Amino acid sequence: MATDAVPRPGAGRSLARSCWRTRTTRDLAVALALAALAFVPALGLLGGQLGDLPPRPWTAATVPLLLAQTVPLALRTRYPALCLAVVGVAFAVYQSLAYLPTLGSVGLYLALYSVGAHQVRFRRVLPVLAGAGYAAFAVGLHLLGSPDRLLDYLLIALMLAACWLLGCGARVYRVGAAERRRLVAGAAAAAERSRIARELHDVVTHHVTAMVVQADAAQLSPGSGTEALASIGGTGRRALADLRQLLGVLEATGDAGPGRQPALDDLPELAASTRSAGQPVDLTERGRRPALTPVAQLTCYRVVQEALTNAVKYAPGRPTVVRLRHDRGGTDVEVTTEGPAAVPEPAGLTGGRGLSGLRDRVTALGGELEARPEAGGGFRVRARIPAGARA
Repeated sequence: MATDAVPRPGAGRSLARSCWRTRTTRDLAVALALAALAFVPALGLLGGQLGDLPPRPWTAATVPLLLAQTVPLALRTRYPALCLAVVGVAFAVYQSLAYLPTLGSVGLYLALYSVGAHQVRFRRVLPVLAGAGYAAFAVGLHLLGSPDRLLDYLLIALMLAACWLLGCGARVYRVGAAERRRLVAGAAAAAERSRIARELHDVVTHHVTAMVVQADAAQLSPGSGTEALASIGGTGRRALADLRQLLGVLEATGDAGPGRQPALDDLPELAASTRSAGQPVDLTERGRRPALTPVAQLTCYRVVQEALTNAVKYAPGRPTVVRLRHDRGGTDVEVTTEGPAAVPEPAGLTGGRGLSGLRDRVTALGGELEARPEAGGGFRVRARIPAGARA
């Protein structure tokens, strides 16, 4: 169940803005740190140098060129193409002037990675434009007298392309992770809706069926009107109590409210309320109860409840026997109803909500459920609810 308050309108946009601010702050820190390190001569060997032109000492033009290779990285997430354009031009000019190598040249690799990881529009065009720019840069270095061969430029191009491909891989992983989160959230929501539908069916159908049967019986026996109304009122109060308990679970707090989930100890009351609806019910329990979890006990209760509801609907007035047999491994629940050979809901396991919901409950606990008409007439529901760790 959700435990957070209902999100306010525009909360998604606020979260997106917060993410952008976080990314911008992180990118700005990276850009400023790299800009500062670019002016440390001892780190120059870690930077890249293309062309092998005779080196020149730094001049007044060095500072803006170094800043142009590093500071635009503050926009590498929001505007990766613009960042690559500025950093790439500054890198080409710096290398063409043959200034001493610095760590600032790493900005080109980060810019290429950012384009692969964050660029949305023109993703197919940008690699072509970047490749053309690199080719023009290589031709310019050759005209300036660079001794590098074609193979040298191809190897550097492969290294630069690897940075872009790493960014593309990060983008694919990020998109895939977001899709997986979306699918998991959708599956969780569908499972929660299914669980709520099962709970509503189990709570509402049983009590409403009993009230309808009691009302019909009162019409057929006018003399028992007061007793029938009292029985209907009791059934309605039990229905309201169960609904309050269920609605408490559905609240944002997730609190189950003042009530509690039905358990094995509530089966005698369930049998008594079914008898008050005119359905003969015989409840027997054998063996020592194992250590059943609350969910397992609730499942046992729902199995009996659904079977009794179907008995009241489709075999009213026919004897129904409920047997519970306990052992160390779990509990066997068996509900047998006498009646016609043709039961109206044998397809419950495939199309009906009640028995199919029971199968989901029992299977989730590692148990088994069987519901089928008897050869000599009637209907039998049998379930095995495991105990302990298997549940």
